[in-house]
Amino acid sequence: MGVAAAGLVVAGVYVAGVVTSPAYGVAAAPRGDAPECARIAEGYPDDLGGRERAPGGAAGVAVWGDRAVVSRCGAVPPVPTPDPCVNVDGVDWVVRETASGDGRKVVITYGRDPAVEVFISGRVAELDAVLVDLSKAVKPIRQRDKCLDSRGR
Repeated sequence: MGVAAAGLVVAGVYVAGVVTSPAYGVAAAPRGDAPECARIAEGYPDDLGGRERAPGGAAGVAVWGDRAVVSRCGAVPPVPTPDPCVNVDGVDWVVRETASGDGRKVVITYGRDPAVEVFISGRVAELDAVLVDLSKAVKPIRQRDKCLDSRGR
């Protein structure tokens, strides 16, 4: 077999592996290669709300259940916002509903740098359980600021 043919075989195997991986197509966050994100990625659970974690993926990224939940460490921390904020086991999360109308939510840690951004499909009913499990993984990033409620407390 010639060098060119061997190269095509290797490329074909690589492409087949990437295309069939559920983590395919999820880009790393801008600071996904930060040391904090490597530690977070090691702490991501193998199972999240009954959904299995997909193998592989970009730096700081984890995908569960055919993209039902996608977490990206290394996001730019959010600025103060009127969006709802919830504290789950000591981790503040800003909750944003997407404008798509399909029930998707985006949650992002508040007061931690780098931030962890999570995309949750509308077919995921157990948002609380997902945030409890992810909060355990996120806690190692030091919290520098806290969410305030509408009264400034």
